Amino acid sequence: MNVSDKLDKVDLQILRTLQDNARLTTKELAASVSLSSTPVFERLKRLENSGYIKKYIAVLDAEKLNQGFVVFCSVKLVRLNKDIASEFTRIIQEIPEVTECYNISGDYDYLLKIHAPNMKYYQEFILNVLGTIDSLGSLRSTFVMDEVKHAYGIHI
Repeated sequence: MNVSDKLDKVDLQILRTLQDNARLTTKELAASVSLSSTPVFERLKRLENSGYIKKYIAVLDAEKLNQGFVVFCSVKLVRLNKDIASEFTRIIQEIPEVTECYNISGDYDYLLKIHAPNMKYYQEFILNVLGTIDSLGSLRSTFVMDEVKHAYGIHI
């Protein structure tokens, strides 16, 4: 789809439905949007190929997997230019504990979401992983006490 192409109400309903349950069969998805399977299959392929649907995932329970200690870590680099930013983001991509990374405006350059088993692990992570990044200037850690809302989809 080009930028000028519009999603119709059926496309949007398909996307909403899949955000709630991506394991639906094409037949089940078709029933939920009141179409037959063939046009829904074609729409689904078009939505996937045009990038509206990036991937299908299983949402895991971090607590049950002993990764429920969540930290938002604000990072300020020593200085910022294209090469340093590129190298920092390359390094961050390779660190599995960092589940999200955003380039932000304000007092810090990046915001990281980090999953760890506990505070001691996070302390070692700061010293032995993030602390080894040459361009890192400073960081601020904010510890999550309780998750109040976590929506996996987007409002459409």
